[in-house]
Amino acid sequence: MMPSRNNVTTGIPSSKVKYSKLSSTDEGYIDLQFKKSPPKIPYKAIALAIVLFMIGTFLIVIGALLLAGYISKGGADRAIPVLIIGILVFLPGFYHLRIAYYASKGYRGYSYDDIPDFDD
Repeated sequence: MMPSRNNVTTGIPSSKVKYSKLSSTDEGYIDLQFKKSPPKIPYKAIALAIVLFMIGTFLIVIGALLLAGYISKGGADRAIPVLIIGILVFLPGFYHLRIAYYASKGYRGYSYDDIPDFDD
């Protein structure tokens, strides 16, 4: 025997969800469902971008000093690989920090969703 609708609703414990009646003129839509939730800030990804930016900057400076001859007289044999690694590490850090900065300032077209999140 199938229980009636009234019996089913009385058996469900009350929850914290508040319901309201929809008016017949809004076609089933309410303004709350279109409200944008606050952005989730990917703190781990921003911290990684800061680390990459700092390491890349350090390697570029060391590579430039090696190339100029202030640190060692090794010349381009040691300086070019350090510069290449520094640039490869610097670019993603700078790119993601730029996105995070513009997203925090609220510029159009930038959001925290553009930064990959490591909280899988």
